Amino acid sequence: MTTISELIAHLEYLAPRSMQESYDNSGLLIGNKNAAITGVLVSLDCVESVVDEAIAKGCNLIVAHHPLIFKGLKRITGTGYVERTVEKCIKNDIAVYAIHTNFDNYHQGVNAEFGRRLGLNNLKVLAPKSEVLYKLIVFCPENEEVQLNDALFNAGAGHIGNYSHCNFTSDGMGSFQPEVGANPKVGEIGSRTILPEKRLEYLVSEHRLTATLQAMRGALSYEEIAHDLIKLSNTNQQEGSGMLGEFSEAMSAVDFLKKIKVIFGCGAIRYTSAENKWVKKVAFCGGSGSFLLSKAIASGADVFVTADFKYHEFFDADGQIIIADIGHYESEQFTSNLLVDILTKKFTTFAVRLSELNTNPINYL
Repeated sequence: MTTISELIAHLEYLAPRSMQESYDNSGLLIGNKNAAITGVLVSLDCVESVVDEAIAKGCNLIVAHHPLIFKGLKRITGTGYVERTVEKCIKNDIAVYAIHTNFDNYHQGVNAEFGRRLGLNNLKVLAPKSEVLYKLIVFCPENEEVQLNDALFNAGAGHIGNYSHCNFTSDGMGSFQPEVGANPKVGEIGSRTILPEKRLEYLVSEHRLTATLQAMRGALSYEEIAHDLIKLSNTNQQEGSGMLGEFSEAMSAVDFLKKIKVIFGCGAIRYTSAENKWVKKVAFCGGSGSFLLSKAIASGADVFVTADFKYHEFFDADGQIIIADIGHYESEQFTSNLLVDILTKKFTTFAVRLSELNTNPINYL
């Protein structure tokens, strides 16, 4: 039987919790990580009706994009939907796992699915994160270069943009003298040894550091491994907020808005002036993305599609870009489909079901 912790390990290999924003609360919120999974229900939100659906379908794990418990709970007395939902989960032994802003920041997550649904090409992160990359420099014997590369690449090191297995190698001479207490594989106590070595350099994402260093230690025969770890200010093009994409041909802004309304089933779209304008380059962000407006304008996008803009924020478009607010639920609804696809490809010993409920709390006339 597959345990909840095994499922979490897979999701967090793709979108580690270290990638979430500081205010967020992703992860296992309710339940025992060592419990065997009988079935998984995937939903954008975890509310009482979703728990009822999980019970009816024999699922003891709910995977939701939005965290049920976002702020601290000081008591559980059945007051409000959060407390009632938590209580129902505990009574019915339903675990809840949330994968929120870490999945937003994952380059194949929420926004990649958004872009695919729109049919955009050349997708890239709109606001890549900086200071989340490290350079790892390792010195190793010549005959252990291949096994070190294999181990570190498998651990996730050596990714630069859309390229993998990247590193730099240079030759040199290493010197060491084992002292009393050492247990050298090469050389003798009290004698200096000089031998050819390789200097290998890799780019490593912050969330891959632990696995990479473990792989390094397991791959080399040296008792003490000479290595440098340097934090970089470079941006990580594979991690960050929002995305950019392009259509192969421009379309009128009005036709674009109509296209979005159909694809995302929008009850309404709030947008700035679109008359006599054309759309080819699109900036977008699932969920609340108004904080990215300046990035969208700077990118040269014709339109910025997201949700939760306030009235006065629409003025900030200032004729430089079209803002299209399509609704929070609407912009993220296909996240659930993506999670179902990810989980069904990996796990076959239990059913992964897509919730049939529309949890959007907003209605339109």
